[in-house]
Amino acid sequence: MMQKRKLGNSNLEVSAIGFGCMGLNHAYSNTLDKQESISLLQAAVERGVTFFDTAEIYGPFTNEELVGEALKPYRDRVVIATKFGIKLRDSKQVQDSHPSGIRESVEGSLKRLKTDVIDLYYQHRVDTQVPIEDVAGTIKDLIGEGKIKHWGLSEAGVQTVRRAHAIQPVTAVQSEYSLWWRRPEEALLPALEELGIGLVPFSPLGKGFLTGSISKDAKFEKSDFRSIVPRFTPEALDANQFLVDLLKEVANQKKATAAQIALSWILAQKPWIVPIPGTTKLSRLEENIGAADIKLTQDELQSIDEALAQITVEGERYPEELEKRTGL
Repeated sequence: MMQKRKLGNSNLEVSAIGFGCMGLNHAYSNTLDKQESISLLQAAVERGVTFFDTAEIYGPFTNEELVGEALKPYRDRVVIATKFGIKLRDSKQVQDSHPSGIRESVEGSLKRLKTDVIDLYYQHRVDTQVPIEDVAGTIKDLIGEGKIKHWGLSEAGVQTVRRAHAIQPVTAVQSEYSLWWRRPEEALLPALEELGIGLVPFSPLGKGFLTGSISKDAKFEKSDFRSIVPRFTPEALDANQFLVDLLKEVANQKKATAAQIALSWILAQKPWIVPIPGTTKLSRLEENIGAADIKLTQDELQSIDEALAQITVEGERYPEELEKRTGL
């Protein structure tokens, strides 16, 4: 069985590698149908994954429905995380974390997830129109009512995390973090360590790039989120190939894959970090799970850091408008 980790100082224990469910039917072009998604999620449970991440806005709603149906037979064995705070209005995403909206969202998520309690409930993005203290206070009430067990923030800035944590202890912060997006190391990771909060990195494989399966000639359909990401232009993909080459070099020495090295690197950073790679393929799921058994030595970690220090990753990770919603 897979190793377990605790998120920060909380008692929330999860598999060392989780499963990001978004891509099953949302944001990417190679999505699965309902039964294929359910089968893959259940295969993950059978292979030791206990931590599954979804959100109200994925679909919207349909991703939670998939997760709820797939995991219902295993509910006592798994930890389900979902998110509130992004709504779809007039075909546009808007932030909404007003207390009444949170309460409406939690009821909908509970129903779709076929459960009576949400294990980990994140604010998906910070709502600048609603003080974080009001959000935390609402969450505190929902915890008291037994509707959620733990809460977290996604892509929030350090000061927001501190203010939220002062009202109701935060169990985890979700943030993009990988070998090609290391900004959380500057301020977020030290703050989380100080406060005893876990980190849950999404896109730990660089939206697929760090697996080595995306060439500079890759084309993305309009329905694929990567089609609007600056880091996935042909020029950026070509310039950033050095990262994949580095991972493959280490992987060859460890008899592993590039993806496994990328994940094991994250696991080696802190014991309270739990990445949540997503996939639509059973073979990739098994590959990702295998990363938990790979241990990078201090010398190997140092050589990776030294190599990365010599170069600059090309391209922004988000279009400007989406980046503005983060780090608040």
